Amino acid sequence: MQSLCILGRQPALGIAELESLYGADVLAQVGPEAVTVDVSTQDIDFNRLGGTIKLCRVLTIIESTNWSDIQRFLLAESPKHAAMLPEGKLTIGFSVYGLSINPKRLLATGLSVKKAIKQSGRPVRLVPNPELALNSAQVLHNQLTSERAWELVFVRSGNSTIVAQTTNVQDIDAYTLRDRGRPKRDARVGMLPPKLAQTIVNLATGALATDQSNIVLDPFCGTGVVLQEALLMGYAAYGTDLEPRMIDYSKTNLEWLTDKWELNAPHWRCDVGDATAASWAPFTVIAGETYLGRPFSALPAPDVLQKVMQDVDLIHKRFLQNVAAQTTPGQRICIAVPAWNTPHGFKRLKVLEILPELGYTRMEFVHAGTDKLIYHRENQIVGRELVVMTRV
Repeated sequence: MQSLCILGRQPALGIAELESLYGADVLAQVGPEAVTVDVSTQDIDFNRLGGTIKLCRVLTIIESTNWSDIQRFLLAESPKHAAMLPEGKLTIGFSVYGLSINPKRLLATGLSVKKAIKQSGRPVRLVPNPELALNSAQVLHNQLTSERAWELVFVRSGNSTIVAQTTNVQDIDAYTLRDRGRPKRDARVGMLPPKLAQTIVNLATGALATDQSNIVLDPFCGTGVVLQEALLMGYAAYGTDLEPRMIDYSKTNLEWLTDKWELNAPHWRCDVGDATAASWAPFTVIAGETYLGRPFSALPAPDVLQKVMQDVDLIHKRFLQNVAAQTTPGQRICIAVPAWNTPHGFKRLKVLEILPELGYTRMEFVHAGTDKLIYHRENQIVGRELVVMTRV
């Protein structure tokens, strides 16, 4: 193992994303929140990952999960490594995942390590832990990925502890700007989070991710979130939507993105088009969020939900038939489709049961079950199921 990824709120999405980009053979899940990747941190394009909160370089493995053993290791090794860093005040922080320890004891360890480093003649500041793991804002605010700082991460892996150093953390301010800072938003058509849009594009491109000649098509582009993330990854973006207003919104947002991020001659196109009948050319992969149906703030009556599901299912069937006529074997698709959260579990589209009849093979992931690839928040009725397919 070379790298360690700390995953987001729904780990299966981040695992599937990493598997899509780097392959199943290099991954190993270590607890519910982390996965090791046998790829150097320098070779992982962290800024494109929507499902990974922190990227860390693996430093060593301690053959124990007893915190007293880990503390002894830290007290012995920290002053040596602090001496190797550039001159100036050192900032340190700790995050723990899966180990039997509480924040109070973790803080005590941090203070002991701080004292040991100071006694070696190095000024040092400790970032205190209100919880066992520092969040993205704390890591960013305290600049814990800078050259005179550490965030040391400890993750239980069976009977051992992985020790790693954070090299990258999600830029929450940039995500907020790409979400809430765009000039055109519309809550009525749903607001796709940029992180999820990144994951959708990564699941669609897969092994082709490094091919900058990719043209990412979003047939239900809405306000253009998937298109903007595709452009930021260096791809050309092509969007269509049934509503002219959405096309106007997408164009405005992509013009804003081009200026704000100073993109060099980005190639994008947005047209009015019905996804069940439109003709698209050319495109490499399809990535996007489809029609989610009526929004619900509370679970509707069974007959109402059944009618909505039937209507949405028909649209998806016609859409997939249209796509099948315009794709060739091997072309890849990732779409976020609706899944309705009920007391008896999620209700899914019926069309997903007949994908082979429509000319598609649904991809299975080694490290993430397809039943786990549903993005949703607590008490949310309409979630988003990520469906990754290839054309037969």
